[in-house]
Amino acid sequence: MQFINQPDAENDEAWWDRFEELLDDQNDWPTQYTFKFIAPAARLDDLKAVFDDHPVRVRESSKGNYKSVTAHLRMSSSEEVVGIYERASGIEDVIAL
Repeated sequence: MQFINQPDAENDEAWWDRFEELLDDQNDWPTQYTFKFIAPAARLDDLKAVFDDHPVRVRESSKGNYKSVTAHLRMSSSEEVVGIYERASGIEDVIAL
């Protein structure tokens, strides 16, 4: 999985630690957190599965090759947020926004 403007984030433990710190600084847990991803159309079901049975909003690219997925979930901690990103990182060609 790639992050926009953070191409090396996935494999950088210090980056993830800093991300958790920022989440904790900017949020009062529990909170509603918005996740946004872009994935190839063929990976849509895999990405939706990351959110279990939670509803997601899906939008198709103009040519239909990609899907954007937005989910609003109630999260209890920064670790829980990072867990969602970690699950999504196992899906090939997914981009986190």
